[in-house]
Amino acid sequence: MNIAVVGLSHKTAPVEVREKLSIPEQKVEAAIAQLRGYPHIQEVAILSTCNRLEIYIVTSESEPGVREVIQFLSECSKVYVQSLRPHLFILLHEDAVMHLMRVASGLDSLVLGEGQILAQVKQTHKLAQQYKGVGRILERLFKQALTAGKRVRTETSIGTGAVSISSAAAELAQMKGQNLASSKIAIIGAGKMSRLLVQHLLSKGASHISIVNRSVRGALELAGQFKDAQLHLYQLSEMMQVIASSDLVFTSTAATDPLLNKAKLEAVLDPNRPLMLVDISVPRNIDSDANELANVRSFNVDDLKAVVAQNHESRRKMAMEAQGLLEQEVEAFDLWWRSLETVPTISCLRDKIELIREQELEKALSRLGSEFSEKHQDVIESLTRGIVNKILHDPMVQLRAQQDIEARRQAMQTLQTLFNLDVDVNQQYS
Repeated sequence: MNIAVVGLSHKTAPVEVREKLSIPEQKVEAAIAQLRGYPHIQEVAILSTCNRLEIYIVTSESEPGVREVIQFLSECSKVYVQSLRPHLFILLHEDAVMHLMRVASGLDSLVLGEGQILAQVKQTHKLAQQYKGVGRILERLFKQALTAGKRVRTETSIGTGAVSISSAAAELAQMKGQNLASSKIAIIGAGKMSRLLVQHLLSKGASHISIVNRSVRGALELAGQFKDAQLHLYQLSEMMQVIASSDLVFTSTAATDPLLNKAKLEAVLDPNRPLMLVDISVPRNIDSDANELANVRSFNVDDLKAVVAQNHESRRKMAMEAQGLLEQEVEAFDLWWRSLETVPTISCLRDKIELIREQELEKALSRLGSEFSEKHQDVIESLTRGIVNKILHDPMVQLRAQQDIEARRQAMQTLQTLFNLDVDVNQQYS
């Protein structure tokens, strides 16, 4: 058995490729079921965000398992394997384990130290549990990664003042010459990214912010979190009218097709009025042809790299400190992983001792006769189980805790010889 991750991110693929492979939450159940249907994949979890799609698997054979994931990605995205491969990364076992730890800690994010990714990893774990994707190994791995992410955020300063995608988008607008205090700003969408965006815009002096959302309830919930600000709320049917009177528009929705394009904008915009569009959605909410309009400047999530670069160098030392913590967490997971080697021997020993206990108990009870009460039988049953458990406890604990691989294997071999155990190695990962 091996752990592998196959994926792509802002480091390996542009947004126009990432959006084709994005898997929205409502499609995760079907995706997990399809991946579990492949012959070499035993466990699977899917992490899909605006900056990455990563599929974690436990596979009986690494090479065929990875091929099956790539086949799935090709079918899912309708992109030929040959076109997809240059954008993919493939990591096996310890590299895959460390990668998930880095992702959960924000060390692999576009914005170094970003905190939102930890919640996204937690949701990935939750969905994988819900849809029967994880077994013993990925369950342990994701719990360890979440622990690692929390440790990095509490034991280092990397999360202090860390910019999010939303704050980077607000900074990008300023970098490109937009005066946020005097601009009429529209935000399309009312999710978490939009909430963070409102927060950062207000902190930078923005005072005229309109929220356009498909659900009125969602817009009201967002506005309720900023009671001191005067946010203007609109339905999606009013979107083009709001955009026509705006100077700056941010889009952050889960729409799978562009909400805005050249034709729609051209129909409502004053050709002499400048407009800046900042799209932080994947898949993109704004078609690339919007930039063809004379007074329109359109940016997407990949354009945030210039903002991020300003913060990156000052955070590099903190990232090195965090890396040390992650190495401890990887070592802890690796110790657990190696201890799985003892499972078949321990299970076989317990089964053999339990069989002996049951046989001897049955003989004893038959000699005592039918007059022996059921209550007394239960007491003797409990007594014998307790004796077996106490006898086995120390050997099992010591065997699992043995860090020296060779010493552990010698101990297992000794047990197998002394107790004449017929060990089934397939029990190791079950």
